[in-house]
Formats: sequence, C-alpha cells, structure tokens
Amino acid sequence: MSDASASAFGVGWLGLSGAKVMIAGAGGLGGECAKAFAEAGAQVAIADQNGARLDQIAADLGNKCTRIMEDLSEPDSARDAVLHANRALGGLDVLIHAVGINIRKPVLEFEPQEWYRIQKVNMDSAFWLAQAAGRIMVNQKSGRIVIISSVSGLLAHANHAPYAATKGALNQMMRVMAREWAPFGVTVNSVAPGYIETDLTQAYLDQDNHRQALSEMVPAGRLGTPRELTGPIMFLASPQSSFVTGHVLYVDGGRTLV
Repeated sequence: MSDASASAFGVGWLGLSGAKVMIAGAGGLGGECAKAFAEAGAQVAIADQNGARLDQIAADLGNKCTRIMEDLSEPDSARDAVLHANRALGGLDVLIHAVGINIRKPVLEFEPQEWYRIQKVNMDSAFWLAQAAGRIMVNQKSGRIVIISSVSGLLAHANHAPYAATKGALNQMMRVMAREWAPFGVTVNSVAPGYIETDLTQAYLDQDNHRQALSEMVPAGRLGTPRELTGPIMFLASPQSSFVTGHVLYVDGGRTLV
C-alpha cells in the first residue's frame, strides 16, 4: 500500500476527536505528535523546558494548544505539568512521553555527571510524569500512556550504554505500570523507534557518512521520519487499542530483525 493510499483512510476511525492529550517533550517526535493529534481533533497540551520549541509548536498549531514550560525531570515540576494539563484541558485521556537525550561515547569514557544526566532526563521524567498521570487515570478508570522507547533498549549498540540502559529500563517500568493499572482501564505501552531523523540524531547523522551506514543496517533501506511514528503512537493512544497493554511496539523498518 502506498503512503498516498494509506493516508486516504484518515484517522477518524481512531476515535481521538475531542481527546485530551498531554505530550511531554517538544523535540522532533513530540512536535510531530502534537501536530498529528491536533489534526485528529484532539485537544493538546505540550510540555517542555525549552520555551523556543514550545513557541514554535504553538505557532505551527495556530496557538490551538496549551503550552507548559517545566523541567520535566524534576518530580514536583513533572507533577505540576500534569496537573496544569489536566486543568487546562478539562481532563486527561492520554499522556505521551517523548523526552530523551543521548551522549555517544565508549563506556570507558563516561563521566558520572553524564550518566546521571541521561538517567534523570530519560528515566526520571517518564516515572514522575506517568505516576502523576496514572493517579488521574486510575481514579477516572480510563486512560492511555505511551512512552517513546528505542530499539537501543533491545539491541547492544556501541557507544550507547547509558541511553540503552534507560530505554531498557523504560520498557520494564512500562510493563509494571501496565500490570498495576490494567484493572482500572488504563493501558501503558511503549513505541520503540529504530533510526529516525530527529533533533536528537541530526548532528550525528550529518557526520562521517553515518546516515548511509545506518541506512544500510535497516532492511527497509532507509531511515524513518518522525511522522512515521505518529500512526503507531496514535493507535496506542486511541480507544481502538483498549486490549493492548504492556507492549513494546518496534517501529524500525525491520532493524530488530537482523
């Protein structure tokens, strides 16, 4: 099926019109999610500590979104961001966690502050945001949480040790949350992208022929785009996925097959 014919189906069948969606992270993936959910008719709140990114997304959406500026790696700030989104949207149906950083270097070269920073941004933000959202969703007996993971949580990529550790940990944390909250109608899943061109990867891909080398490792023969992740994310955030929880969905062009 071509991209054109696939797009003809639209997103109305997902049932996201009017959904109250909080997106944590205003980078490449978070920004694309904000646009996709808004196009599907959802009410969107987006949170980040980078004001310039928030301003750009708000402008792209015609200021039809709630802008929340917080350091999401801090427990109190993460909680406040979720409460802000809940108040502004008049409820909370969906949380998308799209916060992450990476530092590429060999294990023997990492400094303690680099390890702790990656853990704090990638893991702490996910835990505190999901905990705050989970409290709301468990109480209302419905909700969807989608955490953006990575194929690095499964594959042993060199020069990715702290990043890979956080992504593997996110997947297992997600499974425990899914187990605990399933009786309350709350689903928790991860989407694990392969090699995607985002703000996080752009500078690296532009160096030393990395883009071509990585593309050759993907059975599909190319890198993915942020927009190609929004469909799987929106499915897991929709009423159509009500019986899917604790699942890691790899969106990788076949990278985890080889």
